[in-house]
Amino acid sequence: MDSSRKAPMVILFGNSHPELNKLICDRLDIPAAKCSVLHNTSRETQVEIKQTVRARDVYIIQTGTKNVNDDIMELLILGYACKTSCARNIVGVVPYLPYCKQSKMRKRGSVVSRLLADMIIKAGFTQMITMDLRHKEIQGFYSFPVDNLRASSYLIQYIRDSIPDYRNSVIVAKNPNSMKRASSYSERLQLPLAVVHGEEKLAEQDTDDGRTSPPLVESQTEGSHSTKDSRITSINVHNLPALTPKEKPPLHVVGDVGGKIAIVVDDLIDEVNSFVAVADLLHEGGAYKVFVIATHGLLSLDAPQLIQDSHIDEVVVTNTIPHAVQKLQCNKIRTVDVSGLFAEAIRRIHNRESMSYLFRHITTTD
Repeated sequence: MDSSRKAPMVILFGNSHPELNKLICDRLDIPAAKCSVLHNTSRETQVEIKQTVRARDVYIIQTGTKNVNDDIMELLILGYACKTSCARNIVGVVPYLPYCKQSKMRKRGSVVSRLLADMIIKAGFTQMITMDLRHKEIQGFYSFPVDNLRASSYLIQYIRDSIPDYRNSVIVAKNPNSMKRASSYSERLQLPLAVVHGEEKLAEQDTDDGRTSPPLVESQTEGSHSTKDSRITSINVHNLPALTPKEKPPLHVVGDVGGKIAIVVDDLIDEVNSFVAVADLLHEGGAYKVFVIATHGLLSLDAPQLIQDSHIDEVVVTNTIPHAVQKLQCNKIRTVDVSGLFAEAIRRIHNRESMSYLFRHITTTD
């Protein structure tokens, strides 16, 4: 087959976000392929593609939601169905990549993002489009190109157009880990910067870390000729350096927020307790309005009610994750549509055009 010849485009999608799927298809002016993705009585996922995908470029749109494991299985089975049907290229369009928070080893846990990457590769995908990965290092888990789009241009435009007197604002990093993102917003909006440091209460310390574990004891069996255990069974722990617990100061704001609009920026807002605590702190510091700007809005559990009862004036998120139910429960949630960016990315990849235009004015810290 001539690899230089452009193959026809086919768009498939799962059940995670029908509204976003329709918006992307409408912008591309291409109807979605006929496909059924069902869950039978045993909760197994069944996929049936009702038109040919042989020798075609297939784009599978599927984002992460609160039904994350169903979303992943739908994505994998759709991709594998296209692979076994001899699709030419299989591109995953995953606006919010699930398990992106579990990309580092924690105690005796595992790097789940790497496991998910291996599964997606094995399913037959050849490329992926996503948005605002929590840790950009996740791109290195994949053996194919991963285009990590940025929502900051849309969110910055929202700040300029929809926040009255935004020039009297200060960009706030919710914690020191969010400083790079907040600095990028601050520079592009030419606004001052503040950071929230410390914590509400001391974290519980894990006292049983294995350092004081008793030595293993081997019982001598009858007839054994060994008179001494060959392993080291004890050590003088008093010679080890003292381990002091990590303590953070009480929650406080570094920077001036008095008489200003505080704009807290982050990549993901899920459980909102920390955002509510930051909003209370900023309100006490003199901020007369508090906005929370984030790319992905999972808004799990009782997040809408907590936002409604807090000092947060507005929560602005993109439509990478469906949150229509949460908006019915809280009138402070606003949505920014980023379907145009995904449609343009799909168009450029299909036409083999440069993607650099989509990253103009985007820095590595964004």
